[in-house]
Amino acid sequence: MEGSFARLMISGTNSGCGKTTVFCAILQALKNRGQDVAAFKCGPDYIDPMFHARVVGAPSANLDSFLSGEWLPALFADSAREINLAEGAMGYYDGMGQEAKHSAYDVASRLQMPAVLVVDGKGSSLSVLAVLQGFLRFKEKSGIRGFILNRVTQKTYEGLKALWKEKDAKLYGYFPALPEEYGLKSRHLGLVTAGEVENLREMTQYFARQAEQTLDIDGLISLAHSAPALSAAQPPLPKLEKMRFAVARDEAFCFYYEDNLRLLQKLGGEIVTFSPLRDAQVPQADCLYLGGGYPELYADALEKNVSMRESIRAAVKSGVPVFAECGGFMYLNALLDGREMCGVLGGECVNRGRLVRFGYTELELRRDCLLGPAGSRLRAHEFHYYDCTDNGSDALAYRGGESRPCMAATESLAAGFPHIHFYGNLACAEYFYRKCLELRRKRNETHGN
Repeated sequence: MEGSFARLMISGTNSGCGKTTVFCAILQALKNRGQDVAAFKCGPDYIDPMFHARVVGAPSANLDSFLSGEWLPALFADSAREINLAEGAMGYYDGMGQEAKHSAYDVASRLQMPAVLVVDGKGSSLSVLAVLQGFLRFKEKSGIRGFILNRVTQKTYEGLKALWKEKDAKLYGYFPALPEEYGLKSRHLGLVTAGEVENLREMTQYFARQAEQTLDIDGLISLAHSAPALSAAQPPLPKLEKMRFAVARDEAFCFYYEDNLRLLQKLGGEIVTFSPLRDAQVPQADCLYLGGGYPELYADALEKNVSMRESIRAAVKSGVPVFAECGGFMYLNALLDGREMCGVLGGECVNRGRLVRFGYTELELRRDCLLGPAGSRLRAHEFHYYDCTDNGSDALAYRGGESRPCMAATESLAAGFPHIHFYGNLACAEYFYRKCLELRRKRNETHGN
């Protein structure tokens, strides 16, 4: 397919420059104007998309050139609306290792998306212009069409704007330093989740009012509409027999790639959600999908919900397949910080007090299992401070020329710390779906259905 897809990348010079605040401000301002807007997050992050979803009232999607590979334009087109904003990760050129590959710049280049960078001007004056010029000229085709100055006064901004002579990139306004009560708080994985910010709606409206006063919103809209037509070939996917996936979704389990869920639906799947924190048992389903999140913050409540843990064990015992990632993997194990969990796996998960693993990885299955035949490779991402006494050995994780065993995988189970993106290997996604169908048929035959 091919479409105009008005689109704009809002990135920054570095992490902590304020791009999420500015991004949410622009999103809310566009929403207030009645624009049909979609949000995207570059990279593998789960938390910022939850903020986007709260602002735009629709799910936000990831744009990750490593995880989705050749299907990046297709995934963008799947979620695109009248106007589309993407938030960069880290600094604009920060990718894998010391390269720009898989950075916000890489995504913007692949999607021919004009970029505007947020620059933290606190503690600087004329030097800010040197930073802007450096980013603009670092790559011959940088894609940078403008900048927004953050944490500067009107006087400073107007003075710098008068000195800015570059014709290829303009200044689209500034954001003053915000009151402390309107700061977006962080945790070790990034921002705290949207559900934990009680006054999020008030905050985003405050941001939007500020954006209307000091940002050139009309100019940003015009820039987004200047993006060229984009070709986005869709992957060939079969339509398979209908099947139900029970997805754990609450405060403890909320980290999912929405593209994975949409892919299951495209193949014929129905998504139903349940809460391991509050529900008494899992819903009737053909597969349990336990995503990541912060189960450690809710370990007491998860332990107290005995009936849910018993329900999961019973489902596994009956042959219902389970796909569990990171927090879901921790929940399946016997213990989490000394609290009893499901006991489907026998390990104990503990906080190591440091970042155990962080970054992209490629998995190779060592045996035929729920996710594919032995030798299959899948793309994934890890970010966790917790480790387990038994991380599994049914797959190898490759990163930086080294490999290590990971994941517990059988015909009906795939569980480990890595977060897998199905578009990195669509053949494995289809295999997974068909395997769940096969296991359902076996259960029905066993029970005489």
